[in-house]
Amino acid sequence: MSWVLFSILGIYIIAIGALIYGFSKVKKYRNENLKPQTNFTIIVPFRNEAENLPNLLKSFSNLNYPQDLFRVILVDDNSSEKFQVPSFRFQVSIIENIRVSNSPKKDAISTAIQHVKTDWIITTDADCLVSENWLLTFDNYIQQNNVSMLAGAVTYKCENSFLDHFQQLDLTSLQGATIGSFGLKKAFMCNGANFAYKKSLFENLNGFEGNNKIASGDDVFLLQKAANLYPTEVHYLKAKDAIVSTKPTDNWKDLFYQRVRWASKTTSYQSNFGKVLGLMVFGGNLNFVIGFFFFIFGIWPYPFFILFVFFKFIIDFVLLYITNQFISKSRIKSLVLSSLLYPFFSTTVAFYSLFGTYEWKGRRFGK
Repeated sequence: MSWVLFSILGIYIIAIGALIYGFSKVKKYRNENLKPQTNFTIIVPFRNEAENLPNLLKSFSNLNYPQDLFRVILVDDNSSEKFQVPSFRFQVSIIENIRVSNSPKKDAISTAIQHVKTDWIITTDADCLVSENWLLTFDNYIQQNNVSMLAGAVTYKCENSFLDHFQQLDLTSLQGATIGSFGLKKAFMCNGANFAYKKSLFENLNGFEGNNKIASGDDVFLLQKAANLYPTEVHYLKAKDAIVSTKPTDNWKDLFYQRVRWASKTTSYQSNFGKVLGLMVFGGNLNFVIGFFFFIFGIWPYPFFILFVFFKFIIDFVLLYITNQFISKSRIKSLVLSSLLYPFFSTTVAFYSLFGTYEWKGRRFGK
């Protein structure tokens, strides 16, 4: 049995090693202060976000970008209290979400796109903040490249708690896998909190048709469609000025349900690479859990287990380190403890996502 576990570990190391290689192939980008030309519509779906929206809108008002070249559409997904938009120099409007599917967020984006008059759409979330050069960086890259879809990075604005540090490690691993897959020309994952595409591309792909029964995935399913049909026009914007920051969840229950929501779409991926990689990563983490119990019950001696943990930790650390150097100004704290807990957390999420239900924004969803 031991040789099976070490064989799985070897496969896991190869998979993460490939992502590390892919990460290095995506070139960093810095805007060159070209004259802004791109018209953007920023779409923000929201539900009961009266606390967060003013901060997001304030960050929009601080953008180093001509205010006649972007507008904001806020899509209210049946909030209990109506949000009143303060006065801004840029154009901002609120519309009501028109529900037609099992996915509130996909419906919100589809509803907003009916009102979009610009060539480019960029989506973010209500609990996010953007940097002042966010749109300028997207614009400069668009001017210099033949691109129809751009994925950007997301990071957490963490407090000094173990829960926040654990979430930062988790998100960093996801961002590393995202960037690595782009570098391998196998893009399959992105984050809708920082995601741009042409309106014409959305229409050519027939929007979310084919996956609107799945509550989540407004980002990855659209990306996978585009990467399949227009692979050379789907890029990753590896630029610090284009990173969006968001809030971590407040408690373990919300974190668990959020990750279940993210994991629930994996089995519906169009990308075979994404499915295989997901299976390899799941296998690597489940492998660790089994190895841990082998050690606890005396099947493995202490040196055997330490060697096993060492190899997994080292390959994980390399991907986490290079990704964190890009998306964050601070080091990942509680790294060792989070790394030991993460395999148990992720395997539990994976198994639960296959059969369980989860809550999101006061609603309950199933598989």
